Amino acid sequence: MSEYERSRTMPAQPEHVFDQAANVGQLDAWLPDALHVRVEEPPAVTVHEDHTDQATSALMRAEREQMRIEWGTRDQGSYAGWLQVSGIGGGASEVTVHLSFFEDSHDPGERAALEALDDSLRRLEDQVRMRVEYASG
Repeated sequence: MSEYERSRTMPAQPEHVFDQAANVGQLDAWLPDALHVRVEEPPAVTVHEDHTDQATSALMRAEREQMRIEWGTRDQGSYAGWLQVSGIGGGASEVTVHLSFFEDSHDPGERAALEALDDSLRRLEDQVRMRVEYASG
């Protein structure tokens, strides 16, 4: 089993960050470029990976009261993950993303996983900034 985790501070209230992260219609805007999520009957989703051209059945749950999103494969239990948003004061938030790979065949390796997490958090921050600027402008 392999586990990877990254955090990033974002200049927005935790509710704004969580709402953007949990917006299933805009997941492709911040997830790694090679992953695409299609919502079925919640919490069921299908995740398509461009590199392998495979679609995987998964579950995704967003708990606004806890500011937490959890996901994982449905049938084979290959991977799971979570995103947690925490307020840190001054109108800022910290977002932590954690991935667990239970099968080596799904583990992209440490370097690729950490780069994907960093890129996804950067893209999420960009989406949050656009939303906050649009709301205030």
